[in-house]
Amino acid sequence: MDVVDLAPGVSPGGRTIVFHLSDHQREVECAITREALVECFWLPADADSDRMLKTFADGRQRIIAVAERRMRARPDQTIELTIADFLAKR
Repeated sequence: MDVVDLAPGVSPGGRTIVFHLSDHQREVECAITREALVECFWLPADADSDRMLKTFADGRQRIIAVAERRMRARPDQTIELTIADFLAKR
């Protein structure tokens, strides 16, 4: 899979970072919540948009890997990653 949009963006209101994935058959809009970035990627709770994007960039490989798994599991849905997507499964 490829990340189509090389410039992810902060949603209006700053609740999520939006990015896109493609599997050469379709493109899917994906997002990761601010809460997931705070709890799982050490984003300061009061961070501005620039810091959100930096945190996304720092965790990009892990975020994309989780989004790709969700895309394969639910190919007909948009993807919004939350804290639960990054909790260790035992």
